[in-house]
Amino acid sequence: MTEFDLIRRHFTRAAPNAVLGVGDDAAIVRPTLGCDLHVSTDMLVEGRHFFADVSPEALGHKALAVNLSDMAAMGATPRWVTLALALPRLDEAWAAAFARGFFALAAEHGVSVVGGDTTRGPLTLSVTIFGETPHGQALRRDAAQVGDDIWVSGQLGLAAAALQQRLSGSTELLPADCLRKLERPQPRVALGRALLGVAHAALDVSDGFAADLSHILARSGVGAQVWVEALPMHPQLAAERSRWLAAIAAGGDDYELCFTAAPAQAAAVQAAAAHAGVAVHKVGRILAGEGLCLLDASGQLVALERLGYDHFA
Repeated sequence: MTEFDLIRRHFTRAAPNAVLGVGDDAAIVRPTLGCDLHVSTDMLVEGRHFFADVSPEALGHKALAVNLSDMAAMGATPRWVTLALALPRLDEAWAAAFARGFFALAAEHGVSVVGGDTTRGPLTLSVTIFGETPHGQALRRDAAQVGDDIWVSGQLGLAAAALQQRLSGSTELLPADCLRKLERPQPRVALGRALLGVAHAALDVSDGFAADLSHILARSGVGAQVWVEALPMHPQLAAERSRWLAAIAAGGDDYELCFTAAPAQAAAVQAAAAHAGVAVHKVGRILAGEGLCLLDASGQLVALERLGYDHFA
């Protein structure tokens, strides 16, 4: 099997929402009139972002899910993606399973694959995604306002707990949701879209809640107070909160949405969450000043060894 056989057999599909998809030197897409175009790229590298023995179907799912999460964070409707693969060798069974996971999630969200590239090299996956929001309505990191409530979707710390267990070699029985969250995150695209016109600032929690919220604070020129007891977590992790606090507050790989909204919008936030079928939790508030304060139930400052993941640490 040649490189072009691989592309034709496993990665060439119809692209109904593109003028021209895979097969030419470049794709042709036609953005929707009155919409702003969003573009985001994510790279996953074996040994850095995933284990060598991960299921290729799960890896295909995650490769797209992390990009869909970026669209969700801005309230964007995902439209098109390109996929670049560096593969150690041509392995048709691996490629077929990877493609199943990738295209199943693409179909779920109405996304067309319109191009990409393949080459030989250490296993590396790079996806560029394109999405749209109505002109001027995107959720951005620089829009938090003093007095806003801070919200988080889903549960935090599950993927980090699974990763911690894998790295330590522990045989402790963790909730099944932990490994599922690490390998098959569910991007909150519907929630992001439902929050347009409701939330002020937003982003997705990929490197750790504390680190990612700090990006909103820095871009918006504000501070924040967060109540550790309010951070959403699985009951099994909550039973040992002090042990799992670092995973919950700073572990990363959650792919949940963190966003801010005026207190008067609380009912609208809950309605948006109900529409999207995702639970949301109010965890703090935006303050004048700068920096993030994590407080325990008694109002004491909680210190973390690190706020989140650093790709070069």
